[in-house]
Amino acid sequence: MCGIVGYVGGEDAAEFLIDGLRRLEYRGYDSAGVAIFGDADIAITRSVGRIQSLADRLGTPPPGTLGLGHTRWATHGPATEENAHPHIGGDGEVVLVHNGVIENYQALKDGLIEKGYQFTSATDSEVIAHLIAEGLAQTPPTDDQPHARYVTAVQWAIGQLRGTYGLAVVFRDKPGFLIAARFGSPLVIGVGRGEYFVASDASPIAGRTDRIVYLADHQLAVLTADGFSVLHRDSGKVRVNIQPLEAESGEVSLNGYEHYMLKEIYEQPDALRNAMRGRLNDQDATAVFGGLNLTPQQLRSVERIILTGCGTSWHSALVGEYMIEELARIPVCVEYASELRYRNPPIENNTLVFGITQSGETADTLAALNETKRKGHRTLAICNVVGSSIAQASDGGVYLHAGPEIGVASTKAFTSQCCVLAMLALYFGRTRHTSFETGERIIEDLRRLPAMIEQALTCDAEVRKVAEKYQSASNVLYLGRRYNFPTALEGALKLKEISYIHAEGYPAAEMKHGPIALVDADTPSVFIMPRGTTYDKVLSNMEEVKARGGPVIAIASSEDTEIRKIADDVITIPEAPEFLQPIITVVPLQLLSYHIAVLRGCDVDKPRNLAKSVTVE
Repeated sequence: MCGIVGYVGGEDAAEFLIDGLRRLEYRGYDSAGVAIFGDADIAITRSVGRIQSLADRLGTPPPGTLGLGHTRWATHGPATEENAHPHIGGDGEVVLVHNGVIENYQALKDGLIEKGYQFTSATDSEVIAHLIAEGLAQTPPTDDQPHARYVTAVQWAIGQLRGTYGLAVVFRDKPGFLIAARFGSPLVIGVGRGEYFVASDASPIAGRTDRIVYLADHQLAVLTADGFSVLHRDSGKVRVNIQPLEAESGEVSLNGYEHYMLKEIYEQPDALRNAMRGRLNDQDATAVFGGLNLTPQQLRSVERIILTGCGTSWHSALVGEYMIEELARIPVCVEYASELRYRNPPIENNTLVFGITQSGETADTLAALNETKRKGHRTLAICNVVGSSIAQASDGGVYLHAGPEIGVASTKAFTSQCCVLAMLALYFGRTRHTSFETGERIIEDLRRLPAMIEQALTCDAEVRKVAEKYQSASNVLYLGRRYNFPTALEGALKLKEISYIHAEGYPAAEMKHGPIALVDADTPSVFIMPRGTTYDKVLSNMEEVKARGGPVIAIASSEDTEIRKIADDVITIPEAPEFLQPIITVVPLQLLSYHIAVLRGCDVDKPRNLAKSVTVE
């Protein structure tokens, strides 16, 4: 949610700021703004709506080699120009952009109003700007350390904040000088040659430089065109770890696709290959994970696993529960991270807690992991973004290596998460009772998976015809059993997210316990039923829907010749072992939601009210 970009160097800042904000559109926003430090003043331009509206209003941007940009997702106050960032502190001496939520902003605001500060917005962010201005007023300048006054003012201000923040701050009286700070909201620093970049994630920086610094909580970065340094809020200068930035600018472009979501659906075969690369060991018929940081003794002592996440990641956790319990025989509990962080469940010794997240910044998942870690349990991450907050906070974990996912509706991250969980199931299984021969078979099945996804993608034209038929539906039911129950949940979520059609996912057998009351001629039911142990049971459920006049769409195995006698529409997928079926059956569901959304004229990549990275509660 929200996005920050900042630039200091020798080039005009405006081009980077607007381009960077476009690359951050996927995070979700409702207004945007830029501040450009010209010859004598800071010019601020804000706009409600899309980045293009901001670019149009900016017109020919003022020259300036220092600037900030921001996309806002409304929390405190509606989406208006007054509430859009950047915000001004004092009488104009401070300009900043802010991601996060300040929980004690009202008390701080009341105190600042008593001191004579005037507020022009309803945001919590403006409080920080005035607070830094107050810090400047309390800090006299020094001749020997010209930057120190500004750093001290920011340190003093953020020391009073309760909540989360990612900040980028410039000062009217200090041209060519930028301070960035973070706590609980991600910020990265791009290290160029005579220029430096600030952003909420690496996507705006890709193609501009190949070196990056991930700020940690309580750290501040001081940037000028001549160099940068990183300080801890309380303990002074820290050693900087400059890492290579592996993302290329082409990875965050459309590359000829109409939407990022469609591009990422079609990237899934390669994403799965990347997830498996170097992680399948034929010699021992197992998977290999260098980042778990677990000894063989610790592995064998694991008695329980908790998988936690939000949204799509929670659905992949459900798939992982089935995989790990079946292949490794380890009890697994799946928890909503937003609930786990506030519950106090009994967690036994020898329990591993995995946080599953695409962005690595999901606030609820991070808080849930921190809470379980505080209680002495080992926390691990399954995430896609190197250097993310959850990756840094965890004791170990597994990167997906799926590449940037820009579309708000997750696609390749879900299938990559399920693939990693399948390898973890094999990994834990081989430490227990899973035989060498079974391990070999699982590895063979995993290696065939990308080709099976490529085959599943050939249903695209067929799916579009189905979408044309049902695009006007108001309600859709998604039904599956065993491994395909989580797929039903995920398919329903995708349709809700981007087409705004109400949809619900259920275990097919639960239909008789309530949802069947929704069945009528205008409510299609999507049955996810590749051949497997519960095929005949799901077929009976389908008959029950047909008997009540409900339209039926079936996701079925390509070799199933009977299903067309019952279903109104059939979308075929390749045969696959049951534990891998969710990774394949979800593909036509992703395409179905995509085509329906396009036909309905919806903004596929930027659906209303949603953000890619949910970094606030």
